[in-house]
Amino acid sequence: MHNPSGHCPSPVVISSGSTLTISIYTVTSKSAVLHWSSYSGSSSYRVTAFLRNSPEPLVFSSFSQNTVMGSINSLSPNTAYTFQVEALDGSMTVLDHSSVDGSTAPDVPTIQTASSKQSQNMTVEFVEVPGATSYILRAETTDGSFFSEMSVSGSPGTMVGLQPYTDYTLSVMSVNSAGRSQPSESVQAKTVVAAPQLTSSSPSNSSIMVLLAPVPHAVLYSLSIIREGSSLQSRLNTTNTSVTIDGLEAGTNYCIIGIAWSPESISGDDFTVCQITRSSTPQSVLLQTGSSVTILSVSWAAVHGASQYTVISSSGQNCSSTSSTCVLTPLSCGEIHYISVTAVNQAGPSLPSDAQQFITFPCPPQPLRVDETAAGNCSVIWSSVSYVDYYTAFIKRDDGIEETCNSTGTSCNFHCHCGYSYIMSVFAYNHAGSSPPGPVLNQTTLPCCPGNMSVSGLSWESVMITWLAVRGADVYETRAVDAGGELVCNDTSPMCVLSDLTCDTRYSLLVSACNDPRGCNRTCSPQTYQTAPCMPERVQVTQSNSSSVNITWTSANSAANYTVSVIGSVGNPLTCQSEGTFCVMTGLPCGAAYTISAIASTTAGVSMPSYSVPFETAPCCPTSLTVLQVTQAASNVSWSAAQGAKTFIASLTSPRGHAQCHTTQTACLMGCITCGTNYTVSLNAISSTGHVAECTYHGFSTSECCPSGIRLFRRANNTLECSGGPAIRSVTTQPWSRAAQAAMFAAPRSW
Repeated sequence: MHNPSGHCPSPVVISSGSTLTISIYTVTSKSAVLHWSSYSGSSSYRVTAFLRNSPEPLVFSSFSQNTVMGSINSLSPNTAYTFQVEALDGSMTVLDHSSVDGSTAPDVPTIQTASSKQSQNMTVEFVEVPGATSYILRAETTDGSFFSEMSVSGSPGTMVGLQPYTDYTLSVMSVNSAGRSQPSESVQAKTVVAAPQLTSSSPSNSSIMVLLAPVPHAVLYSLSIIREGSSLQSRLNTTNTSVTIDGLEAGTNYCIIGIAWSPESISGDDFTVCQITRSSTPQSVLLQTGSSVTILSVSWAAVHGASQYTVISSSGQNCSSTSSTCVLTPLSCGEIHYISVTAVNQAGPSLPSDAQQFITFPCPPQPLRVDETAAGNCSVIWSSVSYVDYYTAFIKRDDGIEETCNSTGTSCNFHCHCGYSYIMSVFAYNHAGSSPPGPVLNQTTLPCCPGNMSVSGLSWESVMITWLAVRGADVYETRAVDAGGELVCNDTSPMCVLSDLTCDTRYSLLVSACNDPRGCNRTCSPQTYQTAPCMPERVQVTQSNSSSVNITWTSANSAANYTVSVIGSVGNPLTCQSEGTFCVMTGLPCGAAYTISAIASTTAGVSMPSYSVPFETAPCCPTSLTVLQVTQAASNVSWSAAQGAKTFIASLTSPRGHAQCHTTQTACLMGCITCGTNYTVSLNAISSTGHVAECTYHGFSTSECCPSGIRLFRRANNTLECSGGPAIRSVTTQPWSRAAQAAMFAAPRSW
């Protein structure tokens, strides 16, 4: 059977106690639709409605044997009933029956008015009916493209979900637990135009721009502007979809209500947007260094309507804050920042404040170096850095003494005593504070000059130098410098021995204290030292006569006095003095062996003695010499011993001949002597080294020659008698005796 309501039936209530069952399918205000089970053998069914708890039937309906659902009408609204179904045979005898309790729906309401205040809603006012627990609003378009029902609790009821500026057919139904009534008589109504969708922005701190989305069928728009906290409003009408509202207060919230008007001059929905104007520009910006020079604290006067502030630096750094202070960190050294503050709210940022210049703390000066301008005075020097008011140098000595120096330049002077180590650092300052620590320079001064320097000669070519140890010295360097070069001695002890010095040389002796960091202090005053004179060389001796010699030598000395010593085998030593390289020694005895050496002397000392030169004077001449003619043609020459002579050469020289003998003895028998001839007698005394003393004696004449025709007669007594010329005396002698021989020669002579 057709369901007149178009909805599902109410819950089915099935009676029990028989095989025939009945249920309520649905009800309206004046009817009920029942459903029953088929009963075998029945020829028809009868449905009867009774007031609840009343035996009197009010209305009934009959149905054929093949019908199991039917309606019963002419009921009263909102009334409790008992519904009974009976199965009848052909004689109208009841075969079986069943019943169920139910109620009808409330009465049909009556619509009074239907109007639209919002483009998607329709408000319906109707007369409420007794027994209704709720109502159902129904809206549908005339073309059937839209159908919707909505439950409301009473009048007025609002139908939602509609389309703007659209015609709708509206009806209402009452509802209770049993079901719903039939729809009321319908009415026609149109929804209003939609509200314009507003988009707002604040291009400046005194204006708001409103953009309106076009509304279909709208012919005019109205905007109402209300400042937050005020009940006053201003209104403007426009057909434009873009409106700028000027003359507003900065940082203030405004609400704009927009409505559209239909061609029938009916206002549509309203749409409200609230927009805050941009804040005014922050003023009284103050920049100052924070707890550290790397922190910049920025403060300003708070402005109305700002929810946040942004601080922007020209270096790209920024910070945000909801209060009136903000911190930029970390700052770098030696920079110029231009700082501006912007107030921000939902509308956007304000115009930035006038840029404030801030110069950050200086960078640390570097590199550092130290120059020693004079002994004990040093200057620490650094490179210039930007944005500096002044510099402070901190100098700490290794014994704990500290010194500071302020300067607006790039150097500072300080006392730098020798032999100390210094730690230096330089800080730059400006209004923002101090620079970070820069490089630390470790500077060790030169060691002090050794004092109490003492020089003493050890030998002709060696010298020992001693001094007092000084602070800061790791090693001592001793230099002996002359025109030809230098000698160097390094030692950790305060003494040095220099050897292999050059004789007769003026040395500049410099003792320098040295350390690893700085090297050697060569500013110390040198001390001069003159070495002893050079040894005389190439001593030569030349005998000028029998008792004197000429002594010469060579020398490399520039100026010296020389002493020549002659030490002989006999007599006392002899000396001679000279300022040159020549000396004459006189009074030397003959036949003596000597050792000759020379020594040079200056104020610096004496030289080594020269190499000794041996020298012998010529041997002495024999003090006596005797010539004895042994035969007419032979003579015996003898002489006394001679000092220094080792060999002799005796010579007899005459125009008629020459006789000579070479002997180591003191006598010599020479033959081939011519009788009756005058001879010159000479003797050369020769030493073992070949020195010759030429000795000359008186002449010697040989005896007269023997006469010719001499006869010898033998006499008695074993004697001989010689007779001849008148010059021959008669001599009687024994044969071959010395007397006989001597008688043959003239009488002998001596020298």
